Amino acid sequence: MAKPAAEDSGQDKVRETSATRVYVVLRNEILTMKLPPGAALDEAGLAERFDMSRSPIREALARLSAEGLITTLANRTTMVAPMDFARVPEFLDALDLLQRVTTRLAALHRTQDDLVRIREAQKAYERGIATSLKTGDSLPMIEMNYEFHMTIARTGRNAYFEELYRRLLEEGRRMLHLHFEYKASEPDVNVQEMASDHTEIVRAIEMRDADRAERFAHEHAEQFKGRFMEFLDRNITAGIPLTYSPGSRER
Repeated sequence: MAKPAAEDSGQDKVRETSATRVYVVLRNEILTMKLPPGAALDEAGLAERFDMSRSPIREALARLSAEGLITTLANRTTMVAPMDFARVPEFLDALDLLQRVTTRLAALHRTQDDLVRIREAQKAYERGIATSLKTGDSLPMIEMNYEFHMTIARTGRNAYFEELYRRLLEEGRRMLHLHFEYKASEPDVNVQEMASDHTEIVRAIEMRDADRAERFAHEHAEQFKGRFMEFLDRNITAGIPLTYSPGSRER
């Protein structure tokens, strides 16, 4: 006998809530590298950890996979997506290009309503930095940085550039966590300094100055690149398994 529709709906809602909780916890742990690149994710172990069935665990893992934060190998082993620092220069070049074009288009096409949203996103980013500096948790800054740049990308009104840029920003979130840890270690770091690049970008968009907007977007990307390479030179991440060879697990 089929279950009543109301009962099915209630069970679906519970499963969705459980899956969301697992997704949020694991996502936060991946972005802050509490779960390091290459860490194995076992459904049975996660079900025991969260004290729930495997169904919401699978749903949470599917969402993480869609965001590129986890990967499943040919032997069905699920693991946190690796970080291959050998390709960092390629990533940073692509980020620079997409950041320049989306910011330039935003300056050309923005409306007054767009400008309100961009300013709000900038204020939220500054609040995120303040929270991250106060708590030592990079997530508020990471999330608000993503929202700021995606607000600008949407303002450019080119869905193809927007989608490509979104993928880069999502892939770069863990790099931004490492960058934050590096910046937060400086004795005189403050909100104004960390937000200054964004402030200049907003001003250029306000002025509808496409050349200026593109230039500051490029300088912002170059500054991130320089700081991140300094971070790597200090070898702070020596203990983190940043690269992974799938063949080594499948033998």
